[in-house]
Amino acid sequence: MKKILDACCGSRMFWFDKENENTLYMDIRKEKFSIHGKHVNVNPDVQADFRDMPFEDNSFYMVVYDPPHLKWAGPNSIMKAQYGQLDKENWKEDLTKGFRECMRVLKPNGTLIFKWSDCQVNVKQLLDVIPYKPLFGNQRGTTHWMVFMKF
Repeated sequence: MKKILDACCGSRMFWFDKENENTLYMDIRKEKFSIHGKHVNVNPDVQADFRDMPFEDNSFYMVVYDPPHLKWAGPNSIMKAQYGQLDKENWKEDLTKGFRECMRVLKPNGTLIFKWSDCQVNVKQLLDVIPYKPLFGNQRGTTHWMVFMKF
């Protein structure tokens, strides 16, 4: 049994070890392509939706949650290819469901690591939507890392 879940792994861009043996990589997409001279390889271990995960309650010691953060992206943009895109109308509901699912599959006293880029949705707007409060994280810049715990 894997101990860590990356719920929106994409092409595993921020992982130092993209094949970490303790991690289960999940994404809704499975695709490999080149766009604008860059190669994108989204190859999850499990292809599933972060809003409805196929795992039992209390399954992982750590969950990494880096959902799509773009509401607007061109159909052939490298940003959309690498990071995916939020639904423009339902993004608040989708992210709330995602947080609830992450907490559901997290073991008691487990840690949720959340990454967010506020280029289109400000982090303060996001924190008003999600049903949990971070313990700590960076509060400056445009890319935010936050840590939550399931108590």
